[in-house]
Amino acid sequence: MLSQLQPRSCGLAVLGARRCKSSGPVQVSHLDHLVLTVKSVPATCTFYSSVLGMEVITFKGNRKALCFGQQKLNLHQVGQEFEPKALRPTSGSADLCLITSTPLAAVATHLQVCGVEIEEGPVERSGAVGPITSLYFRDPDHNLIEVSNYNRPTKD
Repeated sequence: MLSQLQPRSCGLAVLGARRCKSSGPVQVSHLDHLVLTVKSVPATCTFYSSVLGMEVITFKGNRKALCFGQQKLNLHQVGQEFEPKALRPTSGSADLCLITSTPLAAVATHLQVCGVEIEEGPVERSGAVGPITSLYFRDPDHNLIEVSNYNRPTKD
């Protein structure tokens, strides 16, 4: 049945490798950064650097961001957000999926060593370009963090 579905604006309707397609006059190529509103910038920096290996950088004065790959998470302290900002900046409202090449068994062991409780997983999910296997846990603000591996194609 899935093979009979028509392609959608975000790639193929069937699971498997796909690339999202843009239509219209504006062609978005990738995500540069997201902003996380947090209760404590120092606690967030410590968590993401020690648990997920992200690099903490300082920019434009004393602003903080977490860098990984070619992306970054800019951090705003609750009540001290930089302008312009989201209409209702709230800590704990994010749900992020991060891709790693580290095997999830090693991720799970590292989370346990760091005292981070795995909320769910490993479980199968659908990623942006194909099937993934994921672990779920929470950061200090209770944002839902999903760390995933893309599933390697199996030989039929």
